[in-house]
Amino acid sequence: MGTALVYHEDMTVARLLWDYPECEIECPERLTATLKRLQQRGLEQRCLRLEAREASEAELGLVHSPEYVAVVRGTQALGTGELQALSGQYDSVYFHPSTFHCARLAAGAALQLVDAVLTGAARNGLALVRPPGHHSQRTAANGFCVFNNVAIAAEHAKQKHGLHRILIVDWDVHHGQGIQYIFEDDPSVLYFSWHRYEHGRFWPFLRESDADEVGRGRGHGFTVNLPWNQVGMGNADYVAAFLHVLLPLAFEFDPELVLVAAGFDSAIGDPEGHMRATPECFAHLTQLLQVLAGGRVCAVLEGGYHLESLAESVCMMVQALLGDPAPPLSGTMVPCESALESIQRVRAAQAPYWTSLQHQDMGPVLSPSACSPEGRPLLPGGPAYMEAAAAEAAEAAVALSSLLDRLRLQPPPPVRTAVALTSADTALVLPSGVLHQEGSAPREETEAWARPHAALAQDGALTALGKVLNLVDRILDGQVSSGITATPALATAATLDVAIRRGLHLGAQRLLCVAVGQLERPPDLSDDRRILWLSIGGQEAAAPSMFHVSVPLPQVTGGLLSCVLGLVLPLAYGFQPHLVLVALGPAHGLQDTHGALLVLMLRGPGGGRVLALVQESKPQLVGALARALHGEAAPSLGPCSVASPEDVQALKHLRRQLEPKWRMLQVAVTRDRRGNADLSTRRTLPEASSPRLPSWLAGPRRTH
Repeated sequence: MGTALVYHEDMTVARLLWDYPECEIECPERLTATLKRLQQRGLEQRCLRLEAREASEAELGLVHSPEYVAVVRGTQALGTGELQALSGQYDSVYFHPSTFHCARLAAGAALQLVDAVLTGAARNGLALVRPPGHHSQRTAANGFCVFNNVAIAAEHAKQKHGLHRILIVDWDVHHGQGIQYIFEDDPSVLYFSWHRYEHGRFWPFLRESDADEVGRGRGHGFTVNLPWNQVGMGNADYVAAFLHVLLPLAFEFDPELVLVAAGFDSAIGDPEGHMRATPECFAHLTQLLQVLAGGRVCAVLEGGYHLESLAESVCMMVQALLGDPAPPLSGTMVPCESALESIQRVRAAQAPYWTSLQHQDMGPVLSPSACSPEGRPLLPGGPAYMEAAAAEAAEAAVALSSLLDRLRLQPPPPVRTAVALTSADTALVLPSGVLHQEGSAPREETEAWARPHAALAQDGALTALGKVLNLVDRILDGQVSSGITATPALATAATLDVAIRRGLHLGAQRLLCVAVGQLERPPDLSDDRRILWLSIGGQEAAAPSMFHVSVPLPQVTGGLLSCVLGLVLPLAYGFQPHLVLVALGPAHGLQDTHGALLVLMLRGPGGGRVLALVQESKPQLVGALARALHGEAAPSLGPCSVASPEDVQALKHLRRQLEPKWRMLQVAVTRDRRGNADLSTRRTLPEASSPRLPSWLAGPRRTH
């Protein structure tokens, strides 16, 4: 099982035949440039390549009316003037004599991908297609989209494969109203969309794109709209939306399949989106989705109109699907105030339908009038707008070029995962490609590091420590991405202490330690702000601080997920560690699947640099962690139980204490009676992060 890439060169044939500036950006080069970059990076060669087939008219009929399919079929015989006249009957659409063939290939590619994943021929994959689909409706083309590829694939998965729960994640910068309309009363499909909205002033200018539109009838709560009300949303905003909105609902929904409407007009440099998310952000988002549905993730290309940004973002997503670690995120991880307002509103709108949100602090419900006031945008085409847009495009080009240079200078380590054990264990089955690490630090050096700890004096503990030191060295010098070591139970705390000091000695500026079970933080390092210590199920800190966080070990799966999504990951992404140490000490209490889930999700904030320390005689746990660190999906947890009242209260208490200092934890904006944001919790962009565009630049491109 691998990653499928579905494509057909015929999808590049259709192109605009007349002067129509609004639609000229949807061009064949979107596919050719992206495929070329995948080939240059060696990514296409690593994928299972499938040639797209045409969807049958019966398959198109799963979503579209026979009359509409007949209209599109008829375009094959029309001349240019007739095509232009027909196109004018729809919003932001153009037809070409080959559109019917291309659009059937796009829908068929999505169907092939779903079939490959659900039959076990592939683990996950991407359908590289055009025309896009998420705007098209039952009886109408819309917004470059002819047939609704993702909606057809979802209905196909339900009817052919018998699925009952499908999650659709639409990260395109435009609202996929076509998908929403098709499934708005269907509780078997959970549809999540973030989109540039600007209080209704951005295309498609729909009231039903707002946060309080949650579905119809039986589908109440299964439409989740997260409207962005300003441009410039970046990595921190996107990750916060996943952690605080999408993932809690998704785990509660327990999908059998994840479909991604993968539009990259939400990436930096795109002329439609004016957003600031960098290409590697999409690798992180993909990794977060792979913890769902046993890793069955099918991505289908939607928008994306800056060729360089599109190609790089697609490469990052494919790398994540292949299991490669995601590069560290760029910029300071502080969501902006407008993003928090949107997150706050959608959580309040969805709370009546989802238990995972009902047990959390929500903040007051914000009316649109209470949101940040936005000046009316400049209309497109005016001199001031064109001047500002040109300046922004130049700035984005420079920022993107710098980012791409940095990414090219950071090749992935030659060894993705290494396992170092003190003795061979015949019961241990490791994934193909995982390296059995035989190396060890020199004996004298190991003894010097062990000298302060009596627990490390014995030969077995000293041998294990030598392997730990060697792995820390190799991770930090870029030879190994992640690793696992086994230590004697009584020596775990001492080994962890040495691993921390070794990491700092080698120059790690920020080190995240997630200690599960009875493990104490070294007292003499308690004031070292280079170390963020998260203790799960251990002793509380004598003097709690923002760099020493203790939480009781949750007793049920729901409590563990709330802890990871609501505390561990926001802190980890906010801290941006150079190395993550995960230590499962005495009485850690985690099942193998839970341990795998924890390390799998910590790969993101650590840029893949994770070292796990486990007790000896735990071969099944070592195997589960190795598969997770190597990029394999964690087994599905199934329906999640509700967190206990004690876990809920402990998490709320911690979050209230830490939110003012760790901005990724916040999910609401505090306002005074006049509607002004409380300055103590206001989220503004730090000077070190990417500059945001002025709100007045965010004018609608499409006016009709």
